[in-house]
This record gives sequence, structure tokens and C-alpha cells, in this order.
Amino acid sequence: MHEDILQKSGLTSTQAAILDYLLQVEEDKASAIAQKIKRSRAIIYRDLEELTNMGLVKKTEKNNRVTTFSAEHPSALEKLMEQREKTLENDKKQLEGTLPDLISAYNLAHNRPGVKFYEGKEGIKKVLYDTLNSRTEILTIADSRAVRENLKKINEEYVKKRKEKNITKKLIVPDSVRQEFSSTQDEYTEIRFLKEKYYPFQTGMQIYDNKISFQTLEKNNLLGVIIEDKNIYTTHKLLFEYIWNTLT
Repeated sequence: MHEDILQKSGLTSTQAAILDYLLQVEEDKASAIAQKIKRSRAIIYRDLEELTNMGLVKKTEKNNRVTTFSAEHPSALEKLMEQREKTLENDKKQLEGTLPDLISAYNLAHNRPGVKFYEGKEGIKKVLYDTLNSRTEILTIADSRAVRENLKKINEEYVKKRKEKNITKKLIVPDSVRQEFSSTQDEYTEIRFLKEKYYPFQTGMQIYDNKISFQTLEKNNLLGVIIEDKNIYTTHKLLFEYIWNTLT
């Protein structure tokens, strides 16, 4: 009578048939349930056990050694759905954490560059935080003023997490902020300075772990891109190292 809606709550067709039947009777034995809904006893015993573990069916062992089953209050279905929603949300978060590695493996196996686009502050944060999974040193060129003006809090949290993960970085910034960055260099961050006239744009770039990311850091135009490709990564890494070795 209600099997379709019970299946939508996540039950199999047999589980739904069992519960639908038990909701209409006080209690019954497994053999009688099997006969009533026309399923084998083996399947009925298995599904009754699962329904009991879900909290939807109550199992009662009587003095004459007869075991009967009865339905719990229908509100137990709502609790089950809430538990499944929480489980699904946790599984989704785990997948989000694993997805970059899965995409990386796929792209490398199929020789395809992976490209992902992000917008807004949260998008820039995702691009920046992706480097926290890096297995290599991060090579960065950034307009530090744009970062300070538009992403100050996000960047401060990012730097803290990067150091907690012991990820080192080489950073190129305009020489106009040399004094500001005089106390920033430490065992995790090495900085060199590029003449301001060569750096008149509000952008950032990270080179790391077979990836390269770009960020547009204008206040009203925050945009991030991650490209994953070994050849593109290698080219930009060589260019960065060439520039790095010309600076002080």
C-alpha cells in the first residue's frame, strides 16, 4: 500500500514490503511474513535483521522460543532519513577533499590538462587553499598590495595553515614593499623583489605540484584559475626560476 514511498526513504523493495506489512499488523513471525509478501525465508530473515539495525523493526523473542517482529513507530523513518542526510553530507565533504587527487590521476593518465575556474573571494580562497595539498615547494609571484587590500584575512589564515603543513614557498613581490616584507622571510618563506615598473598589474600566480594557478585580484573582479598539466607546470617553473635567479 505504501511500498513506493517507503522505497523513496532508501529501503529496498523487499524491505519496503516487509515494513508496509508490519505497519498493518501488531506483530508476526518471519515465516508468515515471507508467505504474505511472497519472498523466500532467507531474504526475509536478512532484511528483517537489517530493518532491526535501522531501528524500523522491533524483534521480540518469546518464552516458547518463537521470534516475532513488529514495526516501530513510523516517526523512526524520519530519524533514519536525518541520519542518512548527515552521512551523505560527510561523504560529500570527503569526496570534495579527494576529488582533486582523482582529477589529477585522471588527467595524468589521459594526458589532458585540467582547468577549473572560480569567482569571488570564496573562489580565490579555494584556488589558494589548493596549494595546501602540494607535495612540492610553491613558487609564487603576487601583487602584495592587492592581496593586502582585497584578501588580507584569507591570506593570513592561508599563511598560518601553510606553515602548519611545513610547506615552503619562494615568493616574488614588487620591490616597493621591500621594507614591509623585511620580517616576513623565515624557514618557510623566501622572498625576492622585482622592480615595480615590471609589475603594474593586480594578479597572483602559484606554481606547484604539476599545477599552475592564476588569480585576478582587483576588488570587483576576483577570479581564479587552476590548470593541471605537467608540461605547462614545467614551463612556468623554468621561467620562474630564471627570473628568481636574476633577483636579490
